[in-house]
Amino acid sequence: MTQITDMVSMETEGDVAVVTVDNPPVNALSAGVRTGLYEAVTKADADDSVKSILIVCSGRTYIAGADIKEFGQAPQGTPLPDVHSAIENASKPVVSTIHGTALGGGLETALVCHYRVAVDSAKFGLPEVKLGLLPGAGGTQRLPRIVGVQKALEMMTSGDPIGAKFALECGLIDEIVDDLKEGGLAFVKKIVEEGRPLVKVSDSNDKLAEAKGNPDLFAGFRKAIARKARGFEAPEAIIQCVEAAVNSDSFEDGMKAERERFMTLVTGAQSAAQRYYFFAERQANKIPGIDKDIELIPVKSVGIIGAGTMGGGIAMNFATVGIPVTITEPDQDRLDKGLGVVRKNYERSVKSGRLTMDDVDKRMGLITPTTNIEDLKDCDLVIEAVFELMDIKKDIFTKLDSFMKDGAILASNTSALNLDEIASVTKRPEMVIGLHFFSPANVMRLLEVVRGDMTADRVLATCMAIAKKIRKVAAVSGVCPGFIGNRMLYARGVQANKMIFEGPMPWDVDRVLFDFGFPMGPFAMSDLAGLDIGWDESKSKGETIRDRLCEMGRRGQKTGQGYYNYDPKTRAKTPEPEVEKLINEFSEKKGKTRREFSDDEILERCIYPMINEGAKIIEEGMSFRPSDIDVVWVNGYGWPVYRGGPMHYADSIGLDKVAARLKEFQAQDNDDFWQPAPLIEKLVAEGKGFKDM
Repeated sequence: MTQITDMVSMETEGDVAVVTVDNPPVNALSAGVRTGLYEAVTKADADDSVKSILIVCSGRTYIAGADIKEFGQAPQGTPLPDVHSAIENASKPVVSTIHGTALGGGLETALVCHYRVAVDSAKFGLPEVKLGLLPGAGGTQRLPRIVGVQKALEMMTSGDPIGAKFALECGLIDEIVDDLKEGGLAFVKKIVEEGRPLVKVSDSNDKLAEAKGNPDLFAGFRKAIARKARGFEAPEAIIQCVEAAVNSDSFEDGMKAERERFMTLVTGAQSAAQRYYFFAERQANKIPGIDKDIELIPVKSVGIIGAGTMGGGIAMNFATVGIPVTITEPDQDRLDKGLGVVRKNYERSVKSGRLTMDDVDKRMGLITPTTNIEDLKDCDLVIEAVFELMDIKKDIFTKLDSFMKDGAILASNTSALNLDEIASVTKRPEMVIGLHFFSPANVMRLLEVVRGDMTADRVLATCMAIAKKIRKVAAVSGVCPGFIGNRMLYARGVQANKMIFEGPMPWDVDRVLFDFGFPMGPFAMSDLAGLDIGWDESKSKGETIRDRLCEMGRRGQKTGQGYYNYDPKTRAKTPEPEVEKLINEFSEKKGKTRREFSDDEILERCIYPMINEGAKIIEEGMSFRPSDIDVVWVNGYGWPVYRGGPMHYADSIGLDKVAARLKEFQAQDNDDFWQPAPLIEKLVAEGKGFKDM
């Protein structure tokens, strides 16, 4: 065996040169891999004793993509286009044998080989869109030539991988083999014996024919993904590149179009934000001060208190990954109703093809209902998901403390209450933690893990590991009102509700935030949640807009009227003159002089309080990192990932500009609400941003 670089070696098996990539953990296309592949293929191609070349990867996967740590760095090693040219233009057959995942630049490397084989479990994809990019090494030009235009568009704009069987059906691979190396060797020897041609994907135009001169194909695809792709630049750039593949006079012209659009994206703000977020999400799982090798608490069974919307959704998370759940509700009818909702949720996945009825039955079989809370006594983890009232929660935790086994984790799903106060009623506050799931709990990715003053390191580490197991993105918060997400949401709500008495209407505020990238604005969100949540008709005195709307029977989407009117069939919303009249009356009563607000001011008055509150959260030690706050907002509140999160967004604007605008609002409103957080003033004075923390 010859070691070409630290990451690539080559040996001969008869007349086959076997080139092995070994760059753990995912064989990323680092400089050493690129240079090693180029030199190995060039050397093998020049060796008269070699008749074919087989590329394999050691470890758990084929090349799983580019090394994104190299993005923005000075180029080193052999450029990837040179590697691809050496492979594609070799005078001997070059075959890749694929296992694990062939993603991004890895799949693009496989596509320049003359043939591809894979084991049955392999997956293939071009996920660059998730980093605000497009496949920049020929992927947009070669993939449609091999799988067809429609499938290539779907794969690249979603970033989702396909399996080996489908890859074989659509021509992406040539054969499925049982054994990685031996199967690859058998295949490469077969094609040499049969004298098969050196197939260059770049020369194949047959599968482009269906789209040539058919602009409706692209128009239809744009329409189909419009909602999901709203605000993102990369999906449209990908479509334009595939259009270039179809309509350009040559492959080279298509490659030029791809390169131009790739460079626009890679130097743009969206990709910078999405690449930042990629690392932020991974960083959120690392807890400062806790050894990564800490012994975790085994969690083999889970108890859920409350079978309502939240409790049922939480139970689904565990049953879905095979963890038995016992769910309790004192009333049998409510318990039965809750389980019925869980089953319907699972059956909805059957209709969409994601599950079979056998899957549903298996998961439902893991959920045991009971009206006796003491049936949870042997569970390793119990999660309380009842009404957001401190007295009720303290009563439940007092009971749990009396019968739960030693070593059990006691968790509350509270979204805002003081976890330390809840823990204080137990004799084991070190075992108490907050696990704040977001509704619907079986869908939303975020899990706010709330660390109490007494929460043991082992309990925190265990819950972070559990979050990963149930496929949640977890971020740690300290104990403060509203924790991270709701605390910042409240700050935004204060200004949104204040503004509507001074100029803009609710639909103006909602439109600006929707255009920014949120799925909906604060008033549409209130209508969706229900304006009567926490509202008591017997105590209402019409003192707020919400009181008056509820008194008028306008309680949100569920009544067809709230801040907006809702079409009973489509749920489409329209502004209501009666609401506008009501707001104007309140403005007059409060002595407010209404004025015009620019869209920029509306946005700043909503977003900058969030940034300021986020800085206070960091200052108080309620969040380990600014990036953890961004993880909360992207996953739990619909912040557009192409803007990175509120703290990244502040850095992208310039923290000095944010601070200056906060002071302007403070002077304009004569309101200390706008006083910049000391952390912001400190960072500005030092010429730094949140990214420097």
